[in-house]
Amino acid sequence: MMEARVKISTRGLSVYYGHHCAVRNVTLDMPEHRVTALIGPSGCGKSTYLRTLNRMNDIIPEARIEGLALLDGQDIYAPGVDVIEVRRRVGMVFQKSNPFPKSIFENVAYGMRINGIRNPRTIAEQVERSLRQAALWDEVKDRLHTPALALSGGQQQRLCIARALAIEPEIILMDEPASALDPIATQKIEELIHELKRDYTIVIVTHNMQQAARVSDFTAFFLLGELIEVGPTEKIFTVPTRPETEDYITGRFG
Repeated sequence: MMEARVKISTRGLSVYYGHHCAVRNVTLDMPEHRVTALIGPSGCGKSTYLRTLNRMNDIIPEARIEGLALLDGQDIYAPGVDVIEVRRRVGMVFQKSNPFPKSIFENVAYGMRINGIRNPRTIAEQVERSLRQAALWDEVKDRLHTPALALSGGQQQRLCIARALAIEPEIILMDEPASALDPIATQKIEELIHELKRDYTIVIVTHNMQQAARVSDFTAFFLLGELIEVGPTEKIFTVPTRPETEDYITGRFG
């Protein structure tokens, strides 16, 4: 596999909620057009870390960060950085699918409208492209104007992925995107992740180690807010360097 360019990275990144340090001194590179999985037990800081990558922690009043988060080498927390633009470039898909109470079409078109796209033809073409990329078009093309909330759980999650893709991000963050889904819907999401990395850089938080092993190129193991070990997924799962990683992967704790 060719050496990939680093797309997004952190240097000595720490996150505090008030006095509590939730993530401590994390330095991590996430390569372009690869899937990086963040694993570790509940409450170890994976999701908090993920949210620093598109400044989602900004909406939590007592949250503050130290260190650097770099997108194409630029610090996204530097003074004067446009947060809206950061979130356009770094899309997010949450654990619980959260379609808006609108039609399937309007769910996908929403971000484009907010970003000032008004041309109906442009919007329609982009909605179709995003739904195709999210492997949902064939299932919904005849009912685009029906409520999104009538879709199955797995379809709703793929709709949320389509919604994230519609504003043409460069990176997609996924916070346990399949944890609420049945095995068949989960498989579809995993196949989709595999397809999407051709065009996007993906960072996924998952509590499912088999899923991390199946979908990711690199795996980062977090414990108690610290990054313990990172490396190619195959190496992390077969010959981890750190005993804590081995204990977690072999099920001794977590």
